[in-house]
Amino acid sequence: MKIFFGGIIQGSNRGSDIHAQHYRFEIKDFIRRHLPKAEIFDPFEGHESSVDYDDSRARETFFAHLEFVRKADLLIAYLPQASLGTAIEMWEAYRHGVPILSISPMTTNWIIRLLPFRNFETAADFESFIIAGGINEIRNMRMGIMK
Repeated sequence: MKIFFGGIIQGSNRGSDIHAQHYRFEIKDFIRRHLPKAEIFDPFEGHESSVDYDDSRARETFFAHLEFVRKADLLIAYLPQASLGTAIEMWEAYRHGVPILSISPMTTNWIIRLLPFRNFETAADFESFIIAGGINEIRNMRMGIMK
């Protein structure tokens, strides 16, 4: 299973400030423990200083990442608050039939309400879903078993 792991980087910050990225390590470690065969693509890896990219490199990087989204079997989005980039990744996944699981307390936000197969208000809720075998629902969706 190919997983695209999106999440907040800059959010609404101005300038080149980014949000703490510790969640990436925690959630990816969890996924690796419970889904050891999963391939995880994290767009932040190798691009830790991407806020300083010039427009050409930023454009090239962003659109290459969207190509990974389209080829993924699942998109996981971590959104403790709004993120324009992650919202676009979610839209691309949705448009290309890639199931989305989001982790976000923003339960009234339309992107969170309308695009994901399922939203979890906390990482602990997401982890419980995975531990309970919920990933099989996603696999079945990709195989066309569920409607």
